[in-house]
Amino acid sequence: METTEPSPTWDTAAHSEAVDAIEAGVGEVTYRIWGADWCGDCRAVLPDLFAALEAAGVPDDEIAVHEVDENKDGEGVEAYDVTHIPTIVVERDGEELARFEESEDRPAAEYVADRLLSSDVLA
Repeated sequence: METTEPSPTWDTAAHSEAVDAIEAGVGEVTYRIWGADWCGDCRAVLPDLFAALEAAGVPDDEIAVHEVDENKDGEGVEAYDVTHIPTIVVERDGEELARFEESEDRPAAEYVADRLLSSDVLA
C-alpha cells in the first residue's frame, strides 16, 4: 500500500517523545495495521505513523500490514474486530495494549506512544 510509505515531511525532532516511546517498545510489541489506499483517513494517518515507526527503528518483522477492500474485508478483520480503518493494534505476547481506530484526538504516533508509556511495556 502506498499509504504505508513514511511521510517525507514528518518532523522527527518535533515528535521526539513519541519516537522515544515507540523505540522503547522495539522487540517488545508488534503492530497490526489495517488500511487501504482508497481510504482518506488512511492517507491522512498512516504515512506519519510509518515515519514514526521508521524513525524509532521498528523492524519490518514487528509490523503486519493488512490491506482491506472497499467492504473492509481482509486478513484478520474478523479476528481483530476491525470495523473502521485505519485500525492500528499494538500487541505484546498476543495481548492488545493499544488500539487506534480511524481517528482520535491526536496523531496515531502520539496516541500509540501514550498507550505504550501508560502500559507496563516500558517499565
